[in-house]
Amino acid sequence: MGFQERKRQILKLLDKQESMEVQEIADALGISAITIRRDLQQLSEEELLIRTHGGAMKAPPKSPFTAFADKENVAVARKKQIGKLAATLVKPGDTIFMDCGSTVFTMCPHLKHITPLRIITNSLPIVAAFMEVEDIHVNLIGGELDKQRKAIHGERAVKHIESYHAAKAFIGADGLSARNGLTAFSETEAGISRAMIASANAVYLLCDSTKIGKDSYLKFAPLSDITALVTDPELPATQAAALKKKELKIYS
Repeated sequence: MGFQERKRQILKLLDKQESMEVQEIADALGISAITIRRDLQQLSEEELLIRTHGGAMKAPPKSPFTAFADKENVAVARKKQIGKLAATLVKPGDTIFMDCGSTVFTMCPHLKHITPLRIITNSLPIVAAFMEVEDIHVNLIGGELDKQRKAIHGERAVKHIESYHAAKAFIGADGLSARNGLTAFSETEAGISRAMIASANAVYLLCDSTKIGKDSYLKFAPLSDITALVTDPELPATQAAALKKKELKIYS
């Protein structure tokens, strides 16, 4: 079996099962594990799948490292619902972390009348949203500028977050499941989220229902780190039941 045919078969398998181990693919195709590892590396370089430790997972429809402006336009109505609901968890006088996720950003219009308020963020769009709002004080985390994501990342940013304390943190994730907790495509963004989780009394995950029950390659926090999930009403009952079984509170 030539590479092009193996390529077609591997992608077909991942399309059905989302993620597989090297040996599983090798057994399914009757090909050596060494050959499969080489093929997976090639397909990863072509951005047709995502390599994981010991295997591979199906690639999302477009690159996961999407610019902030592009991410804003995905599941817009659901994100706005989530942002409005999440804002009800904020009280005057709170100090809150807000990460650079596009869903977290949708909280901004609903926070402008919850004053006084202090926001600690790595998101430039969030800073801009409150530039003219009185009694909302914004601390911009320092570090390396990611122009595509319009955010500050890096080791210095993580250290900066660790020097603060907040009553609440509002974060996003690329995937969430009862089995693997919170997952991400980007190690830099996951590092920011971990730091905010460690420095907040309560942590709220803002995640639309299309991401729930799906895993990205990097596990960055267990469900036990999250105070509650804030999602939209379209969350499937089976996924809600699995998360509640893990004692995760859900707002939708």
